[in-house]
Amino acid sequence: MKHYFLPLGLLLSACGSSQLALEEGADEHGFTAPTEHTIRANQAVADKLPIADQADFEDAKRGLIASPESLVVKRGDETVWDHDAFQFVENVEAPASVNPSLWRQAQLNHKAGLYKVTDGIYQLRAFDLANLSIIEGDSGWIVVDPLTSKETAAAAIDFARLHLGEKPVTAILFTHSHIDHFGGVDGVLQYATDDVRIIAPIGFMEEATSENVMAGIPMQRRAGFMYGRHLPRSERGHVDTGLGKEPPFVGSIGIAEPSDLVTETGQTMVVDGVEIVFQNAPGSEAPAEFTFYLPEHKTYCGGEVVSRNMHNLYTLRGAKVRDALKWAAYIDEATHLFGDAEVYFGTHHWPLWGNENIRDFMIAQRDMYKYIHDQTMRMATWGATPNEIASSIEMPETLQKRFASRGYYGTPMHNSKAVYQGYFGWYDGNPANLHPLPEADAGKKFVDYMGGADAILDKAQADFDDGEYRWVAQVLNKLVFAEPGNKAAKALLAKTYDQLGYQAESGPWRDVYLSAAYELRHGTTTEGVDMSNAIDLMRAIPRDKFFESMAARLDPEKIDGKDTKVVFTFTDLGESYTLWLSNNVLHHKTGKDDDADAELALTHNLFLKMATGEAGLKDTLFGDELQLSGSRLKLLGLMTAIDKPDGTYALVTPE
Repeated sequence: MKHYFLPLGLLLSACGSSQLALEEGADEHGFTAPTEHTIRANQAVADKLPIADQADFEDAKRGLIASPESLVVKRGDETVWDHDAFQFVENVEAPASVNPSLWRQAQLNHKAGLYKVTDGIYQLRAFDLANLSIIEGDSGWIVVDPLTSKETAAAAIDFARLHLGEKPVTAILFTHSHIDHFGGVDGVLQYATDDVRIIAPIGFMEEATSENVMAGIPMQRRAGFMYGRHLPRSERGHVDTGLGKEPPFVGSIGIAEPSDLVTETGQTMVVDGVEIVFQNAPGSEAPAEFTFYLPEHKTYCGGEVVSRNMHNLYTLRGAKVRDALKWAAYIDEATHLFGDAEVYFGTHHWPLWGNENIRDFMIAQRDMYKYIHDQTMRMATWGATPNEIASSIEMPETLQKRFASRGYYGTPMHNSKAVYQGYFGWYDGNPANLHPLPEADAGKKFVDYMGGADAILDKAQADFDDGEYRWVAQVLNKLVFAEPGNKAAKALLAKTYDQLGYQAESGPWRDVYLSAAYELRHGTTTEGVDMSNAIDLMRAIPRDKFFESMAARLDPEKIDGKDTKVVFTFTDLGESYTLWLSNNVLHHKTGKDDDADAELALTHNLFLKMATGEAGLKDTLFGDELQLSGSRLKLLGLMTAIDKPDGTYALVTPE
């Protein structure tokens, strides 16, 4: 039960046994030089956008109070956050290996320090993927979104205390249920008053603790690609996520139970003397989320409902799709509710000042999501497939020229597929796609139809030389799945992914392409998760979520025909759960059945140690920390039938 889910952490190392030889012009990690086609494509982006416009740079540095000389956050000998690793983006024109629009965003996201947003409001930026914001109250600070880890949050709040004075934290606002906005709460709570208020949107605890339980292993594997975890921080590697530099992949994660919930739009609270008017916006960027307005300051905090890029309607790590129409409606609602705002700040990026500028920005954000929704549905109505829509959709010129509407994180291409999926699901209506062959089987047939591997490689090389990278990737992907040992195919596919990554404006698109190239060259990665870092978060996860996850990992071949029934009793919580098998399906319910085959009585803490792999069931059965009554064989039979995936499977080659 070691790798249940991943709220945070990817420790990746290359397996060198399958490494491809370095090509001429490649860097030490194998990434090849940008081709002339890539150079021209990136230059075309620079030519059509006002790259030299300094307005965003002026806003990003406005109100700077202090910047740290170095921003590296440690936990013992372990590096949690290394902002200094991105110094290569500063004051340098975009290299040919990076889309110049993404490079510009990377430079803006690199601005680190303590900033005054307006009187009584401050931000710590680039101490983490998200921002930590501070609102001055009558007796202390109201902290908005305490980052991902205890270590980064502590570094940020300590920097603020150094320059603003040592004030207590009287309240903490969690704008939404994503971990980069609450996981570092323990770094802030060290300065909290005894009666600190924790304010969150309704549904926060359920969403914050359960998002990655069921689908955690695939999410963690794909997140490694999406955020370029194992890529070098360099001109040919990871440069930015579009939303910020990167998430911290290690560190201590916590959570705090809210004392106050935002349940409806228009709800008003007075927090440490500060009036706050909330907008409840569930199902926009997160399933539990709010924005808020400070009337005294005429300041609107948009949370992550609005941000200075196009966000994801579907995130590449994998998640339920977000509702574009609902998202646009929330933004429209905010323009009316908080229409007199003179200052905007968000939980990522940098603020905006002036009522006209703010309204203009929010209207563009609203129209961006609604345009993608409406045009996707218009084309679908005429029978266009998801791939056809993604290749055809083009944002209006009025939005294309706005950097805050560019696809640095989400893109029109994959967001349109999210809209399609939200209405129609995965099936595009063509029965050829209803039950296709698996990738490896289809690849072998494809290679045979195309005249063999050598013929495909000759054609692919010619198309690569012509800059047809999208097609070459499709073709060579089939060849690699058919012949995973074909080094020539893997090498050319890796070069192809290099070029697609170099041209990508989206930070996640760049990272997934380059991560694929890395895996092709160096082999699959080994991912380990020390879940003890997240023990405080895990304690808050409802027990039934763990049992649901266990059911989803039951191997039916190992349990076929058995009718086992066992009880888990948490002695310190006074809770019991009965688990039983029916038709090779594992069910659970609260309470204890008297006819169970076995009962395991243990503490919640020991259960969590078992879940993180710190304690093994077989060893623990012979220890003193739990009590077993009934059939030990029945219990072991059930538990050994639960898969224990480690998340090390390949993404771009077959197993």
